[in-house]
Amino acid sequence: MNDTRTVVAVLVKGLDERPPFIDEIEDRAEVRYTDAAGLADALVGADVLFLWDFFSSALRDAWPYADRLRWVHVAAAGVDTLLFDELRDSDVVVTNARGVFDGPIAEFALASVLAHAKQLHRSRDLQREHVWQHRETHEVRGQRAVVVGTGAIGRATARLLTAVGMDVFGAGRAARSGDPDFGEVIASADLADHVGDADHVVVTAPLTDQTRGLIDRRVLTAMKSTAHLVNVGRGPVVDEHALAAALGAGDIGAASLDVFETEPLPADSPLWDMPNVAISAHMSGDVIGWQTTLARQFLDNAGPYLAGADPASLTNVVDQQLGFVAAS
Repeated sequence: MNDTRTVVAVLVKGLDERPPFIDEIEDRAEVRYTDAAGLADALVGADVLFLWDFFSSALRDAWPYADRLRWVHVAAAGVDTLLFDELRDSDVVVTNARGVFDGPIAEFALASVLAHAKQLHRSRDLQREHVWQHRETHEVRGQRAVVVGTGAIGRATARLLTAVGMDVFGAGRAARSGDPDFGEVIASADLADHVGDADHVVVTAPLTDQTRGLIDRRVLTAMKSTAHLVNVGRGPVVDEHALAAALGAGDIGAASLDVFETEPLPADSPLWDMPNVAISAHMSGDVIGWQTTLARQFLDNAGPYLAGADPASLTNVVDQQLGFVAAS
């Protein structure tokens, strides 16, 4: 085999697993399929690593064997489980799945807001009990929401919430006015000073050093007692212990949670049994066909790379110091 042929390592959960359509590049590159246990061997001489097992942190341990690596693509929007100091400080380019999940997660966030406002979870509980109980529900038009995280997912969420008549503002790295999707953006560091008039706090932010524990006791205490927290970002952005305490004490009204500090959510978590909590299994972006879309996104980047493009010129290059794709 020609020593200059590109080598692509594909990390999968099980060796019988393959990303859709990956065979399309097998005539242009040597493709090595590996699980976490075999990653070190697969990385020797590899130019590209495709993390189909997108929550794996195996690259950290296998890093000393990455002797020729130029590009890592992770089939996820969040890269918090991937980045470590040696990778951050290297010349290896990281790309992610930005854009694949924007619409689905935004829809899930809107659905969570509507389900809470219209008491759909309560109606389901009453149905199971064969109880006919007339209630009045809330109109979302005119309610106020803050979207924490002003990246692509946050923007898609803001647009949908605005479309149903909600008053939306954002929380991001820096305060600014006149944003096309949020209008006003406050600094996330000042969230506790602005969250008091929000009916819904929707977390879409990636996990970084700056966002870890952002929704803490101080922020939760500043929220309305009727406020609804939605987390479709990353679990550790929310202080889960403080959240459970706030929900139990009635300091906030409800939470719809798709992500958690530990996943799967441990059986002994108090969140499971709280009547004002809706739990889903980290699935807000996983619509039918999502895996096909993820695979196609990698192949769309792999085409130019295999034709000689610099990996830094590819789509969705992550700023490895920030921990996400910076807005252009």
